[in-house]
Amino acid sequence: MPNFSLKDQVVFEAARQFATPFHLYSERGIRQTARALKDAFGEIEDFREYFAVKALPTPAVLRILKEEGCGVDCASATELMLADACGFQGGDIMFSANDVTGDEFALARRLGAYINLDDITHVDTLAKNGGGPETVCLRFNPGGTFRIGNAIMGDPGDAKYGMTRPQLTEALLRLRDLGAVRFGLHAFLSSNTTDPAYYPALARLLFQTGRELMDESGMPLAFVNLSGGIGIPYRPDQPVTDIRAVGEGVAREYRRAFTENGIRGVAIKTELGRYMTGPYGSLVSRVLHIKNTYKQYVGLDACAANLMRPAMYGAYHHITVLGKEDAPCDHVYDVTGSLCENNDKFAVDRALPKVEIGDLVAIHDTGAHGFAMGYNYNGKLRSAELLLHANGEVELIRRAETPADYFATLDFTHLF
Repeated sequence: MPNFSLKDQVVFEAARQFATPFHLYSERGIRQTARALKDAFGEIEDFREYFAVKALPTPAVLRILKEEGCGVDCASATELMLADACGFQGGDIMFSANDVTGDEFALARRLGAYINLDDITHVDTLAKNGGGPETVCLRFNPGGTFRIGNAIMGDPGDAKYGMTRPQLTEALLRLRDLGAVRFGLHAFLSSNTTDPAYYPALARLLFQTGRELMDESGMPLAFVNLSGGIGIPYRPDQPVTDIRAVGEGVAREYRRAFTENGIRGVAIKTELGRYMTGPYGSLVSRVLHIKNTYKQYVGLDACAANLMRPAMYGAYHHITVLGKEDAPCDHVYDVTGSLCENNDKFAVDRALPKVEIGDLVAIHDTGAHGFAMGYNYNGKLRSAELLLHANGEVELIRRAETPADYFATLDFTHLF
């Protein structure tokens, strides 16, 4: 749930000032989470969060995270350019390569970013496009099924990311020949988990693998990147991640693997997105239609182009009818958008208070992978983004698209 009360008049005032739909983010919530994360990992001397830009590529939000000491994790040339424009430099940037071009490697090298190689073939691509850096990171895919106890957390063997264990050694020795003098290690093995045991289990795997690679290469391990995967509770009855327990668990594994064995200087990095901003955004939309056929439908002025996750994944996002928070949820609706696609539904058979045309609704937890996954199907235009500052003021941080934006990349000259 967002770190501001949707009962507050601020949402109604914003809806009067700015056309719906729009995404509204809480500055206070984002700052508090950044600080809580840093505090949770306080036992580790060199810890830093690299916010996953793909989750919310909005300069005003990136500025907040930069002020809180975070770096950024980028996955494309455009995200690298955005990071550069927002003042992130050199080691502030992690570039997680995934089927990228040589030009993107070259840009990352010019910016002085850490480069996280996804495949052994990328070693030669990097060498030809900016050369091998002194510090380079390798992405590990251990294969098989990743478990914590009897719980299956993911199936790395089915994922397109990362290198096998033998490939790590081969890549690292090749990189050493190209001039690398230290290395980092990275893996992403589970998505959106609130289980506090996930990061410590992943850390144990990476710490052990990192020590093995140190012995095999003679190179020091500069850092371990635990990637993302720490989740948020999309449903009201789901548990919140105990981030302090997560940090303490990682610190315990760190002591066992490194401190107690006289190994110093290994930094810990994370690249969280959803956890950092997800709960602190809501998609605010107005009810346009009520339709009664075989079911009851609530038609919004937002659609899957504003929030793809329910249509794409069947993902649950909690919905509040503003001003009716205390009313009984005694009606059942499908909540839909206007795309010419039957999966354009924010909710199916959702119990809500009686909904009327003109009501405002808030779709919760859109602060990550919400606006960022927007698109223009059916000629739909991306919405505005607003930021609720800690002082209660609401700022427009991205204007809504206009038809001129939609047509700007089209060339009609050959038609006339």
